[in-house]
Amino acid sequence: MPPDRLKKNIKEQKIIQELLSGNFYGEIYLVGGAIRELILNKSPNDYDFALSDARDIKTFEAIFHAPAFILGKKPIQTHRIIVRDRSLDITILKDTIDEDLKRRDFTINAIAYNVRNNSITDTLQGIEDIGRRVIRYPDENSIINDPLRMLKAVRHFTILRDFSLDNDLTRSITELKHLINNVAPERIKYEMDMILTSANVAAGMKRLEELGLLFEIFPELYSLKLLDEEKQFTLETFGHTIDGFNYLHQNAGYCNADEKHLKNVGYALLFHDLGKAHTYSYDGQKNAVHFLYHERFSRELAQTIMERLKFSTQETREILALIEHHMRIFLISNDDSTEKAIRRVVYKIGELVPSLVLLTLCDMYGSSGGKDNPSTERVKARCNDILAMFHEWKKKPLPKLINGRDLLSLGFAEGPSVGKALNEIREKQIAGEMATKEEAMVLAQELLKDAVTK
Repeated sequence: MPPDRLKKNIKEQKIIQELLSGNFYGEIYLVGGAIRELILNKSPNDYDFALSDARDIKTFEAIFHAPAFILGKKPIQTHRIIVRDRSLDITILKDTIDEDLKRRDFTINAIAYNVRNNSITDTLQGIEDIGRRVIRYPDENSIINDPLRMLKAVRHFTILRDFSLDNDLTRSITELKHLINNVAPERIKYEMDMILTSANVAAGMKRLEELGLLFEIFPELYSLKLLDEEKQFTLETFGHTIDGFNYLHQNAGYCNADEKHLKNVGYALLFHDLGKAHTYSYDGQKNAVHFLYHERFSRELAQTIMERLKFSTQETREILALIEHHMRIFLISNDDSTEKAIRRVVYKIGELVPSLVLLTLCDMYGSSGGKDNPSTERVKARCNDILAMFHEWKKKPLPKLINGRDLLSLGFAEGPSVGKALNEIREKQIAGEMATKEEAMVLAQELLKDAVTK
């Protein structure tokens, strides 16, 4: 993009127009991703500014009628102002704008526009790199000073269409990948979230594997890769997990998955077979490999990972549920499966049904190389049945027949026996064997008697 056209595009941005009305003490530079997005003919979502005088933060607040607040721990202190659902991030220059650009993560984000005099500073040839579609760092200190930039490089590679990583950057990441362990877990998770919700997630995950970053962040995955190599599986455990990401966004519309569900399914896919490295067995008589109850081990390992990376309680709950039940649809995908079995999946999984269907499809096509065969056709048919019943369930959810207070009134003691009885009653209701509170109370009384005699 010619410099004059770029300056014109930047100046026409509403945020910039509003800033032109301000009386500033120093220089105001637009830097970072907003300029990159405009060069790529996209609309920026957020704006980064560098100020030569800290007093101008107050000027920003006055112009946009919004307070600035300091973000969490970062290598450089950042002030943020929220304007019309967009973030304005502000840092204060330590010296010249040229020196500031040298400290930035990548050259494609190291371009500055002086708001006051309508000029461009591009000392690191970032505009040229954007044209060449290459992600390059100013120098290796960029990574040493903030190792998260290794993961950010993969995030940019994943999100920016047709971009590649510069050879020197690739070499540095491979050599310095262990430094990612010095980064706050919340920052790592944020970048992983961005990668998993990108339409190009499959390429991003493959790149993380090739660079070795994936195994630094999730060392539990390396046992799966070793299992593939040691046993020389044709159908690789780790391999089909990574291949499964090719079908995440491809099937998102079918399952009506939004960004939150895509993210959770992505993590569930990444973790769902971790337990196979710990449950491998071989039946010599039948010449068969088994991974009995691997989902339970996968669940435990995933929980440890999510605690380490500070996942939210809700994220953890949903991802663990998906891992725990990831075999359910496969197990009922045969000609003998009944409507009762389909109903049990829907009532048992509830709101997570579309996510479980999406995980099943990723798992299935990751194993089949994306090709259909009689087995995949049966699973797809069962997914259709389950989604159809899920939509019926949404219109008329299954009511609770009985609650804990009812059981206590019958004489149950507070504790595990209450939950166990409620689960048994719910299972009978799901199976269509009872439909009224009276029937539930009768069964509860029988369960109480059994508990007393034991």
